[in-house]
Amino acid sequence: MLPIVKPAAVSLADVLPDSIAALSGGRGRLGLPRSRSAVVVVVDGLGSHALAARAGHARRLVAARSRSLDSVVPSTTAAALTTILTGVWPGEHGLVGYSAIDRANDRVVKQLSGWDERMAPETWQRSSTAFERTDPATASIVAVGPKIFAGSGFSRAILRGAPYRGEDDLASRMRVAAERSVAERTLTYVYIPELDKAGHAEGVESPQWTSVLEAIDSALGVLESSVARGTGIIVTADHGMVDIRHDAHVLFSDHLDLMTGIRHVAGEPRFLHLGLDPDVDPGSVASAWEERFGDSAWVTTRTAAITAGWFGAEVAPDVLDRIGDVLVAPRKRIAFYDDRFGDDPGRGMVGQHGSITPEERSVPIIRMGAWRT
Repeated sequence: MLPIVKPAAVSLADVLPDSIAALSGGRGRLGLPRSRSAVVVVVDGLGSHALAARAGHARRLVAARSRSLDSVVPSTTAAALTTILTGVWPGEHGLVGYSAIDRANDRVVKQLSGWDERMAPETWQRSSTAFERTDPATASIVAVGPKIFAGSGFSRAILRGAPYRGEDDLASRMRVAAERSVAERTLTYVYIPELDKAGHAEGVESPQWTSVLEAIDSALGVLESSVARGTGIIVTADHGMVDIRHDAHVLFSDHLDLMTGIRHVAGEPRFLHLGLDPDVDPGSVASAWEERFGDSAWVTTRTAAITAGWFGAEVAPDVLDRIGDVLVAPRKRIAFYDDRFGDDPGRGMVGQHGSITPEERSVPIIRMGAWRT
């Protein structure tokens, strides 16, 4: 049985719209009380399960009022950050994974990079952002994150409508948010990618990941004590993460019999999108992969996954083609790598995400400042 996803439930799609609404007294689905200003912090890779396991290293975050929500499917940055910033699910905004199938150009395209004239950020990402939908009289909005992301294709796709402030230092990002909170009706969006980077490089169970978590917890404590009175702070994440041993990598070169009829391999190691040749039956391919990997992964056709709500309540017609004809989502700690054309440098990653397991999908919603009560 496929896991059923319920897009109508309170989700990451509610975080930013509800935070903006709270500036005018609207409580939204998260029930945030009115605030004079707001700060929304997204800590990339901070899963609820990992945070609970390291509770002693994040006392400020753990002590704050919190709940857990499920991230989107797949549980990956391109899909989930876009949902946070647009307020809609991947089936509507169109970023359906780390990489997606571009059938019109017969290729696979990366969603965090790889933007070109055939994949314009302003149109490939189909939905308006919460920033674009906000009247300037309702809120003055600024996005803050590392300088390297300023003007990137992905930033142009998901941060439309908000000026970008590049700050490489974590403390500097917090300082910008605190300074902006002095003025009423301001919202500062702060992006923290450092934890995700540590997880990929060393693993979510590593001392390095824990050290970065401690630094973030400390910085958020400083932020809460520095913002103007009446400022609401919400801290969340795009996805969680699990550690995958190198010997748990499933290599395509060991399963060449399953590759017949597969034209494109997209997605990521923990969530495969398999694009098929036009004359190949998805059901037959799904059955073959299910027979081989059904004890360690969910294998399904695109049609069944959409029926199960994986990509949201609706999937736009032009997004449909970006989704694989067959999808493979590990439920055990394995990762798939296409090594048929050389070793994949991604095999050096320890922490990984993308699938539908609770460790990858469950993320915290932590209320601080005026929203702590």
